[in-house]
Amino acid sequence: MKLFAGLGNPGAKYAGNRHNIGFMALDAIADAHGFAPWRAKFQGETTEGRLGSEKVILLKPHTFMNLSGQSVAEALRFYKLDVADLVVFHDELDLAPGKLRVKQGGGHAGHNGLRSIHGHLGPDYTRVRLGIGHPGHKDRVAGYVLSDFAKADQDWLDDLMRGMADGAPALASGDGARFCNAVGLRMAPPKSKPEAQMPKPAPTQTPATQDTRSPLQKLVDRFK
Repeated sequence: MKLFAGLGNPGAKYAGNRHNIGFMALDAIADAHGFAPWRAKFQGETTEGRLGSEKVILLKPHTFMNLSGQSVAEALRFYKLDVADLVVFHDELDLAPGKLRVKQGGGHAGHNGLRSIHGHLGPDYTRVRLGIGHPGHKDRVAGYVLSDFAKADQDWLDDLMRGMADGAPALASGDGARFCNAVGLRMAPPKSKPEAQMPKPAPTQTPATQDTRSPLQKLVDRFK
């Protein structure tokens, strides 16, 4: 069994924020794979289903971002899972919009949701880092992450969500590379190959005109 936790803030006010891309990822996976209806549990919303052969719990903490670790730790304890069974989906300022990376362990890089999870569980869990880009200056970060995605972002955002839903079974089985490949196919689908050129038909040859002259006529014609 695996626990997928998406980070964000609860409520309609924050639903479209860049900071809520983790919630969006879980919604896409749940919808695509027919998970059960969401219900209140573990200081958040949870649902369960299967991704491939793996049973997976999806969790959206409603403790607000800075206290995400409370909800995630409670769920992990309830299901008697190890930290290695946890995958966290979160926004990443240091990746360009639409870029995705899977990372095992490491620091929290100042992300308050990850900082909270580190405080409750330590760093040894898997992260799916979802690029949202950087506003250019640290003083603008708070306003940037708490603003909605722009309309111009919608196409790549939709492709990213579909790609994560496609690759979710691979991620659940521990194959991060195949998960990333599935996302890559949605974000940059292979270009269709040009249709093979049909071989040109051989030029029609006009058959030689049949000589119907008699041998005598041929001889006469030679001496004309």
